[in-house]
Amino acid sequence: MAFILCIETATEVCSVAVFNKNKLLVINEIKDGNMHASALTKLIVNSISEANITLKQLNAICVSKGPGSYTGLRVGVSTAKGLCYGLNIPLLSVNTLHGIAGFYMQQNPNNKITLCPMIDARRMEVYTALFDFNLHELIPTKAAVIDEKSFINELNQQHMLFLGNGAEKCKSTIIHPNAVFIDGVHCSAAGLGQLAYQQYLSGKFEDTAYFEPFYLKDFVGTVSKKQH
Repeated sequence: MAFILCIETATEVCSVAVFNKNKLLVINEIKDGNMHASALTKLIVNSISEANITLKQLNAICVSKGPGSYTGLRVGVSTAKGLCYGLNIPLLSVNTLHGIAGFYMQQNPNNKITLCPMIDARRMEVYTALFDFNLHELIPTKAAVIDEKSFINELNQQHMLFLGNGAEKCKSTIIHPNAVFIDGVHCSAAGLGQLAYQQYLSGKFEDTAYFEPFYLKDFVGTVSKKQH
């Protein structure tokens, strides 16, 4: 047995799953972007209980590392690192876009199509990457401003499935007979398990002390101007 706790907080979804090897045992999640900090610990406790195991039985913890929400990523990564320290178990991480693709393929294992997961950024910008149906990366993660020419070379060669919370706003811009948009595929800890277990078997562990989220873009904060 290899029990792996998976944590996904990169977007508006706060999600926790427990896997035994690559088999999903429990999934709990809420879809309120303002609740990550207060909800994550409770979701972890509930998921461990529903899986009929204890924290001490965990073999590893996997966190969705980004890109995504700066605050959400900080919550997930800091929680995962704290648990790994306390339990003295390895930390795993999965690219958030890879996890979205994994979530879709978990539900549709026979669909042989190129996957383009998208995470909503500002205006017409998305975080995106390209994967084949075996979840191998074809185009690495990038921030892209979407226009009518986006992915035109790839679309001229093959069908592509656009999914994730950034795909919705691109429907009216990426118009091509090979472009397929699917609703309802969100970031979920359920999509991390298979990828996490592969890393666990290969010993691809993160340095718990120095691991940081993959923000992709620098965080820019704003300070209100004082009235004079």
